[in-house]
Amino acid sequence: MVVKINTACTVGLDACDVAVEIDVVNAAQSCVVIVGLPDIAVKEAESRVKSAIKNSGYTFPSKRVVVNLAPADLKKNGTHFDLPVAVGILAEEEVLESEKLQNYAFLGELSLDGEINAVRGVLPLVMGLKESGIKNIIVPENNVKEAALVDGINVYGANSLNEVVHHFIDEPLKPTSINLDEYLNNALADDFQYDFKDVKGQQKAKKAMEIAAAGAHNILMVGSPGAGKTMMARCFKSILPPLTKEEALELTKIYSIAGLLMGKEHLIVNRPFRAVHHTASANGIIGGGTTPKPGEITLAHRGVLFLDEMVEFPRPVLEVLRQPLEDGYIVISRAKNSITYPAKFILLGAMNPCPCGYLGDKEKQCTCAEFQINRYLSRISGPLLDRIDLQVDVTRLTSDELLNMKPADETSKDIRERVIKARKIQAERYKNDGILTNSELNTKLLRKYCKLSEDCEKIFKTAIVKYGLSGRKYDRILKLSRTIADLEGSADIKPPHIMQALQYRISEVTEMANK
Repeated sequence: MVVKINTACTVGLDACDVAVEIDVVNAAQSCVVIVGLPDIAVKEAESRVKSAIKNSGYTFPSKRVVVNLAPADLKKNGTHFDLPVAVGILAEEEVLESEKLQNYAFLGELSLDGEINAVRGVLPLVMGLKESGIKNIIVPENNVKEAALVDGINVYGANSLNEVVHHFIDEPLKPTSINLDEYLNNALADDFQYDFKDVKGQQKAKKAMEIAAAGAHNILMVGSPGAGKTMMARCFKSILPPLTKEEALELTKIYSIAGLLMGKEHLIVNRPFRAVHHTASANGIIGGGTTPKPGEITLAHRGVLFLDEMVEFPRPVLEVLRQPLEDGYIVISRAKNSITYPAKFILLGAMNPCPCGYLGDKEKQCTCAEFQINRYLSRISGPLLDRIDLQVDVTRLTSDELLNMKPADETSKDIRERVIKARKIQAERYKNDGILTNSELNTKLLRKYCKLSEDCEKIFKTAIVKYGLSGRKYDRILKLSRTIADLEGSADIKPPHIMQALQYRISEVTEMANK
């Protein structure tokens, strides 16, 4: 008799049902054959399962065990197939009644002694199994809180194969449940290591970062060494609004698949801040591998991707950011499959204005030749700069600002409250449009929500002629104006909002790069 056990596998951020079919047949030699496009980790389940069953006190069949992972044309990867295979074999040996297993699914990696280890991708797997109608699921104890984030399915955590067996015989496991809203509220952190109250001066740059956080706009800071660019970048996380429940679950799925949870955290509760070194490869940033895994832009989804010393990144690496910055997702294509990962992140860049770092500095003279400056700035292409909404010059602090040891009157908490208020306005405005922030507005929605008065149109006409604005630049300035208006609580975009947006959009250094 063939036994069928329910489980699943991940394809990108989604899950596909997998039926583990077990058949034990007479053969001259005892062996385990696993078919159905298993990867190396799945094939190695043979040794782990065999030892786990024997060391748990049960008899492994002295026959030929055939394991089919259906559908057979879907690539299977991961170690979570160990537990369903072992349960299926024990059902074939009549240790377990197969009828009791029909409404259950199983996930888990087995140790040789029968212990069940944590696996990656549990949250999306449980979500997929729930959608398929599975009512009960057994997962490793170290993954149980992650799995319990999904409502509408009974989640049981087990430490060993013996516990799973006894669950169906005489000692039922207790289901685990979590109140997601309560968990999210209790886990939110208000005390950040870096606070804008400790940043001296730089009022213009601080305001630019507030606008960037409020509308999820990309921002580039350009200035001399020691002006405070990196410090402000570290403070940026402290003014970002809290995650919504949907955003928290989406991020947790991403980090679970990437193997960055593994029992350490159960839910991502704060927006990610990914600081990438300039030696990172293009695949490291966008994702890749034989079985494509999420890259830095996906790990920064709904958060921040920080590129310090941005011009030190190889130009080909920077250019791969253009498409996800525009579309909000990345498609990783391989010969056998194509995976789409979300990538709606805030790009936060910092750079010096020239190789020596002192171009335009009022205190120290630049020593770079013109061709060196041009070559340096040309590492960031015009099309990439077009996708950066705010480009702000960070100037050297004056002696009075440096000597002022008194903290600023405005803290990150004060700024964050204004950002949250602006985000709530956007959430209400776009509740039927499938977007969350002004930066996600497309052309159709721009016409709907960013209507201009005659005075505003006159300002734009002058700006288009003076600065040679492209269509993309015009749209991004319009989005920026919408965010500035939201921060001020204005229902309409007014001339001062456009003037301020133009001020933050046109940087002296980045204009030189465009030339």
